[in-house]
Amino acid sequence: MAPRLLLPDPGLPTPILERGFSMGKRIAAIVFIFACTTVAWMILGGTILTRTYNFDDQLKEKVASTWGSKQVQGAPTASYDKLVEKRVQIVNVSKDTQGASAVTQETVAVPLPLESSRLDVGFDLQHRQKGLLWYSTYKVGFSGAYTFRNTSDKEQSVRFALALPTTQANYDDLKVTIDGQKVTPANSQGFLSAWATVPAGKTATFAVSYRSQGLESWTYRFGDEVTQVRDFALTMRTNFHDIDFPADTLSPTDKAWLPAGWQLSWRYSDLLTGYQLGMQMPEKLQPGPLAGQISFFAPVSLFLFFFLMFIITTLRGIDLHPMNYFFLAAAFFAFHLLMAYTVDHISIHQAFALSSAVSIFLVVTYLRLVVGMRFAAVEAGFSQLVYLVLFSYAFFFKGFTGLAITIGSIVTLFVVMQLTGRIRWAEKFAGKSALEAGRTPVSS
Repeated sequence: MAPRLLLPDPGLPTPILERGFSMGKRIAAIVFIFACTTVAWMILGGTILTRTYNFDDQLKEKVASTWGSKQVQGAPTASYDKLVEKRVQIVNVSKDTQGASAVTQETVAVPLPLESSRLDVGFDLQHRQKGLLWYSTYKVGFSGAYTFRNTSDKEQSVRFALALPTTQANYDDLKVTIDGQKVTPANSQGFLSAWATVPAGKTATFAVSYRSQGLESWTYRFGDEVTQVRDFALTMRTNFHDIDFPADTLSPTDKAWLPAGWQLSWRYSDLLTGYQLGMQMPEKLQPGPLAGQISFFAPVSLFLFFFLMFIITTLRGIDLHPMNYFFLAAAFFAFHLLMAYTVDHISIHQAFALSSAVSIFLVVTYLRLVVGMRFAAVEAGFSQLVYLVLFSYAFFFKGFTGLAITIGSIVTLFVVMQLTGRIRWAEKFAGKSALEAGRTPVSS
């Protein structure tokens, strides 16, 4: 049987045959470019997070050493010394005195019950940046008046003591009074102490006030274990509205909105609790973690952009070579690279705006030469604004990032489905079978 040759059908245009063969290679090249860019983004994101967190502990220590650390203010104590008799067993003696005991005296501290507490706390939040992280530093003004009762039947010399929140802090304008009379307290290893005579059955008010500075959180501790709290009132004022409370703390019993923040109140008449109360300072938008998150998300943004560009160029018959896609991917990557190394020099919003403008400028000016100004500014520029800039900006809004990206992806899918609903994809992606179907067998 004579061999046959397959010759192109003269009725089938040659460009369609060639296009069917090159389409697969073009898609494979675009996928390869996308994969390489994704790897580059993963490396960049990892580098950003490494720069952010590797020195976090060191930077936090530096902030604490120059500003102050977390503050935990405890309740004061009041006590008087009392001699009590104690019988002790006699040991290491002769057989005649074996089992004998003796009476000795020792001094014990008898605590006075805390009958009421009136506290006032004000916070002035002032964030400070170190490296790629912002730290929640604050100024605090504290004043507390505590009333103790001498329940004994004698006049007692009472020692009042208060532990300062932390030794790693400064305390300015420190004032200590007992029943309104200013006293000079003794200071030993962060403990303030003062003495006063309290008549039998009478009360004494021990008051302390100071101004200090702290980091991240402020906590008031009633006691080390489950504690009885009587006639307690604390008023707290903030200069911020984004309030939050540390774990295992009590929520305020009342709160009022102020123009600059909140006024919060905790009031209890007779409370038995093992919890504390406090305030967690709000964090500022962290430039390092945010830049890292945006970099890790970038492949999704580039995929949607490439997908839309591929559909538009296919519909309009625009010949966009894989090398063109390579430069577009590089322009996208430039956005994240520039932002990663500017956020520690300027604000995150300024870095984001600068990086967006540079990336869009690169894409528009490049596609202006490849395709034309209208396509570059409208189709490509608008798509980049949506998928790169707006999608990335969604990370600035906690809790809404996933929703915004999901809505944008669904809208994109709807638009593309409507545009391509009438396309004959068999012709667009014609392969070997289509080529052979268009050839006529010839005998030699």
